[in-house]
Amino acid sequence: MTTLTSYYTEEEKQQLDPNRVPHHIAIVPDGNRRWANSHEATVDQGHRSGADGLMDIMRSAKELGVKVVTIYTFSTENWKRSPEEVASLMWLIQTYLEGECQEMVDNEMKFETIGDLTPVPDAVKNTIIETKAATAHCDKITMVLAINYGSRDEIRRSVAQIIDDYSIGKVQKEDITESLIASHLDTARWPDPDLYIRTSGETRVSNYLLWQISYSELYFTDVLWPDFRPQHLLEAVQCFQNRKRRLGS
Repeated sequence: MTTLTSYYTEEEKQQLDPNRVPHHIAIVPDGNRRWANSHEATVDQGHRSGADGLMDIMRSAKELGVKVVTIYTFSTENWKRSPEEVASLMWLIQTYLEGECQEMVDNEMKFETIGDLTPVPDAVKNTIIETKAATAHCDKITMVLAINYGSRDEIRRSVAQIIDDYSIGKVQKEDITESLIASHLDTARWPDPDLYIRTSGETRVSNYLLWQISYSELYFTDVLWPDFRPQHLLEAVQCFQNRKRRLGS
């Protein structure tokens, strides 16, 4: 277990309103390949460098009082990448979970996933199942990896489930409300993200949590994901707290 007890000074934490810390943060960890190019490294090394900093972000988020962090790990579109890169990313997910499982337990982090795991290799799926089981009792913060996730696919799957329920009389047409649709989404267990962070200077949402981020605050930073540190997370939360959220009112 890490011996680091705090990422932030008391003064930094006192500058935040504890009642306005985002409950749920969604992150698009973009820039691994560009980081690799700028460091004359391989794409694999870029992805590994990106993974190396994730636990620091999770621990620092927990310190700030965040309860859920959802990370866009592997999209439904990522299967279009070269077979070598796809295999490397799957291997990285598996080895990361194997290596960090005890750290999650020690830091009371629950592990969950969203997305359709059907096409994911069995070895990776087994490791996911084992990590979820090992951390099921943890309750300080939840790490959610979006694996083979795409928001349009998620909505398609939820519609298909509702149609199945309708066909057996479980729901009627008048029952189909926004709440019912949301209850069929992968993220039904958690509140919608308050804050959406994308690194590397890109300003797209990229088919990520399209339904859920309807009223999220969007935060874009030029920092490449492997260089994103707890101090950058603090800056994002500070920016979030400086905004006035009207939520349509």
